[in-house]
Amino acid sequence: MKSHTGESDRITCVFLDIGGVLLTNGWDRQARARVAANFNLDLTEMEDRHHLTFDTYEEGKITLEEYLSRTVFYEQRPFTQAQFRRFMFAQSKPYPEMIRLFAQLKVQYGLKIVVVSNEGRELNAHRVRTFKLEGFVDSFISSCFVHLRKPDEDIFRLALDVAQVPASQVIYIENTPMFVQVAEGLGVRSILHADYGSTCAKLASLGLHAARSCPEGEARNHPGGSPQENTC
Repeated sequence: MKSHTGESDRITCVFLDIGGVLLTNGWDRQARARVAANFNLDLTEMEDRHHLTFDTYEEGKITLEEYLSRTVFYEQRPFTQAQFRRFMFAQSKPYPEMIRLFAQLKVQYGLKIVVVSNEGRELNAHRVRTFKLEGFVDSFISSCFVHLRKPDEDIFRLALDVAQVPASQVIYIENTPMFVQVAEGLGVRSILHADYGSTCAKLASLGLHAARSCPEGEARNHPGGSPQENTC
């Protein structure tokens, strides 16, 4: 992450990944392995078929029903697509502290929040709705909507166009090193997310200090901060 100074470089917009940052990955190898075990599927064959067609699904060119027909339901199964989808969707879990962090920073600093993610339409819709991401995200630049996938530079250019902010005023939070490198190549400062604490520290170094909620009786005013900015 490169540091900048000056009003022209003040952070006004955050680009966020979903999987690995706000939520668990929606459909990674570990999730597919759990699903394969639950439904007694041949994981190797499922993986082979997945890799042949998943990019097409994430780019919004086929539906989830079509994706599952190619990877699982190409032969008769003793379970339905509806049962499979329910179990598939249930693999998504939130990182509540990360969701609270960016919802709070948005309010504190008047930030625009833009999601830049690779996700298929039905899975994306489920995750946005279930975890109420639309409550603080201004725009969703999801691969299924824009027919572009990271690491294509054009998805980041599109996000900048939609946000209407210069690259120098954006911070991008992402857990995939290659995607961080691509964004930085376009002038977008980026944080390679590993955990809540380290990401908070890197955001603070850019002037984005999240107020902390403390147990009653333990809060004290942060030196130099507003009464609302308390620390334990």
